[in-house]
Amino acid sequence: MGKIGAFFDIDGTLYRNSLMVEHFKKLLKYEVIDPALWHSHVKHTYYDWQKRRGNFDDYLLELAKAYIQSLKGLNKNHLEFINDQVINLKGDKVYRYTRARIAWHKSLNHKIFFISGGPAYLVERMAEKYEATDYCGTKYIVDENNNFTGEIIQMWDSESKHKAIMNFVEKYDVDLNKSYSYGDTNGDYSMLKMLGHPIAINPSKELLKNIKTDEELLEKITIIVERKDVIYKLDGNVEIL
Repeated sequence: MGKIGAFFDIDGTLYRNSLMVEHFKKLLKYEVIDPALWHSHVKHTYYDWQKRRGNFDDYLLELAKAYIQSLKGLNKNHLEFINDQVINLKGDKVYRYTRARIAWHKSLNHKIFFISGGPAYLVERMAEKYEATDYCGTKYIVDENNNFTGEIIQMWDSESKHKAIMNFVEKYDVDLNKSYSYGDTNGDYSMLKMLGHPIAINPSKELLKNIKTDEELLEKITIIVERKDVIYKLDGNVEIL
């Protein structure tokens, strides 16, 4: 009989922002990277999103391009202090609901997995902080001198997360039908669809649309919205505006 697992996205599901965004800010603060990358590539889409005129996913994609470019040629070992700073200063900035669910799963001895589009070296630290069984994040490739090459193996799309789940299922003998998944964007769609107990936390508009058109998923999913100090549990009849 397979074990019960709980598969968590991090950015927007556990952590109330993006680990990559926080790391990028720290790189700017400590003058490790050129501020021109922010002004020329990211600033416009960021302010569009802040003013609720643009899309958060567009902002993240622009930032990801600048982030990957900014790391190229930097030595991974030289960033360890900044990596630690991100988790030490921001790692507790999480949703109450998700933190409570992790504690619940631990109390039942469920396997806990973090699958995130964030950089693997930050996902690893979050996994250690919350005592996850295992983790998988976006891999930033380094050369023989441990310098970033500008190449990545991404983990923010639905297909990549599907493969990661199947690897964990085989490695830890996990029963998909008895297990849980937690996500917030369309990149988590396959993860939510695969598991017997899917939970969408503050789902994006694109994800919510896909949920509402997928009868099989709609029948079993729980939708959670956390705002301020209130946690709302919604059904599939929620209106998309």
